[in-house]
Amino acid sequence: MPADTNSNGAQTLLVDADDTLWENNIYFERSIANFISFLNHHEYTPEQVREVLNQVERESIVTHGYGLHSFAHSLMQTFERLAVEPLTPALHETINGFAHTIAGHPVELLLGVPETLQYLSERHHLILMTKGAVPEQTSKVERSGLKEYFSAVEIVSEKNVPTYRSVISRYDLLPDATWMIGNSPKSDINPALAAGLNAVFVPHGATWVLEHEEVDSAEPPRRLLVVEKFSELRTHF
Repeated sequence: MPADTNSNGAQTLLVDADDTLWENNIYFERSIANFISFLNHHEYTPEQVREVLNQVERESIVTHGYGLHSFAHSLMQTFERLAVEPLTPALHETINGFAHTIAGHPVELLLGVPETLQYLSERHHLILMTKGAVPEQTSKVERSGLKEYFSAVEIVSEKNVPTYRSVISRYDLLPDATWMIGNSPKSDINPALAAGLNAVFVPHGATWVLEHEEVDSAEPPRRLLVVEKFSELRTHF
């Protein structure tokens, strides 16, 4: 077990949700593929259309945050930037449908997650920390059947250094005995390390492109673990 635990040996594990506990981005990727196929642009390649969409999404996050509403807005804006024809009510409904087919999709847990959370929750203090729209994330947490393993659920608008410091303060956490576990270098690993926490990187092959970054190194006394799958946490904690 890693060193620097609390007096009873327990540590605090902040655990990401989307693409760490359950599949998420693969559904968005399917919707994007359907949208690009529907757009069928005659001048832009699918890769070029995706680049435009990525830029639009970066802009949408600033004003609309994360989640399906923001995603639908991005698809509309991308269509308006690239399409020759105007965005009619019928087209609006079709494009909106690409986004909202995701909403009712069953929560698909990643391999080994429930039994690993059960193991960890018996030994450590677990807090689920996810970003996004509160109603959407709350629904996924409830439908996942995993809520019982967590002492608290934090749904935040952004995962950055101030957010992590706020969580540290709110729960009176000991940074040396606290780990952020997730798949996103940009949201889970790098800002957590910068806020003075330890981190566990669990790569996912379909992590959203806007979450890609080089993983920072951990400056002592911070520690960084890299595991191939979530179930490997049992060998470290």
